[in-house]
Amino acid sequence: MQAVWRAVLASRLVILGAGMLGAIQVGTAPGAVAAYDPSGQTAPFGYLANAVVAPIARWDSGWYLTIARFGYAHIRARMAFFPLYPAMMRLLGWVVGSNLIAGALISLAALVVALAVLHRLVALDAEPEVAATTVLLMAFCPVSFFLSAVYTESLFLALSIGSLYAARRERWWLCGVLGGLAALSRNGGFALIVPAAVIYLYGRRDAPLTRWGAATPAGLRRLLPRHRVAPSALWLLLIPAGLGAYLAYLGIAYGDWLAPFRVESFWFRHTTLPWTTVGDAAQQAWAGLRQLIQGPVPPSRVPPYAQSVISASIQDVYLFLFLVLGVVGLLGVLRRLGAAYGLYTFVLLVLALADPVSLQPLASLPRYELVMFPLFIWGAGLLVRHRLTAYAVPALAVLLGVFTLEFATWRWVA
Repeated sequence: MQAVWRAVLASRLVILGAGMLGAIQVGTAPGAVAAYDPSGQTAPFGYLANAVVAPIARWDSGWYLTIARFGYAHIRARMAFFPLYPAMMRLLGWVVGSNLIAGALISLAALVVALAVLHRLVALDAEPEVAATTVLLMAFCPVSFFLSAVYTESLFLALSIGSLYAARRERWWLCGVLGGLAALSRNGGFALIVPAAVIYLYGRRDAPLTRWGAATPAGLRRLLPRHRVAPSALWLLLIPAGLGAYLAYLGIAYGDWLAPFRVESFWFRHTTLPWTTVGDAAQQAWAGLRQLIQGPVPPSRVPPYAQSVISASIQDVYLFLFLVLGVVGLLGVLRRLGAAYGLYTFVLLVLALADPVSLQPLASLPRYELVMFPLFIWGAGLLVRHRLTAYAVPALAVLLGVFTLEFATWRWVA
């Protein structure tokens, strides 16, 4: 646990310092508060206290705070946000007297749990140095401020990692319960059924895909399950049941059980093929790079969003870099970590790419990749093998500070 506490404390100090610096010295983006938080839910305290919570409550935090306070109230846009996290906020908020503080406490506690269980999960297969480095990479990821903000990322990570750790320990009831709760906290939670089923059918550690591809009888036999399906497999059905429970609630209470999917257009999202998103993102990244070389003068080569044309251009470029890193990491996970982790990462990445934002196809991709924990396991193994951890973590800490400052001052990031 020492590695976990060090990673949490050091990374949260970076976030706190950068967030307060941004709130006090830089100030919020013009018009952002009036547009996105007119009721002041993300800044309910005094001057200094609001600076402290600046990297905790921004953007989607307002939606979770609203749901925690008022529920869904027949407002379809709110139904895109799954219920477990705001319900926990409401319950704890009644105890501590503030839904915002409750959300922050839940996120921070879930972060500690997620990193502790992740350390144990990695240690099942790798040496302690890789486990400790995995924790560091996740804690200092440039967008890891979401893990202590009023967002669902840390809660989902704690539940999803816990579910697969339970599967690795063959505690199927716990795997199902935690997976079902994960599906109640985030729309991609049902994807946990994929790695859980692979672990159930193929035993301790599913064979890497590179061993499965041989077009020989022996190679084909590797595709056959190693274990029989027993009644304990029924526990895994609790994972999609979490999603089903939320949809059933919406159907009974509001008459629209598909509301979480129907309201995507409110967020300027649409369903398309993943490779279409990749192509659009590549074109936009190239246009953004040309805009950066040209400067802010006309003609504008990127769509008019974000705070400025230069800000939008920077986002287009770094979002595409996150996509490249995610795809490379996915290939590494498939090659080195096996089918369970590889297929899980693949499904989550496909879901992210199949639901792009019209003006900015890869919007929020770094945040979505943050919960693809196998990417961090693969990255840690790579850094340890090449002895690069001591260089990578400080560089990530700098980026974490920059991204946090942007987030805390209501400038769109991730």
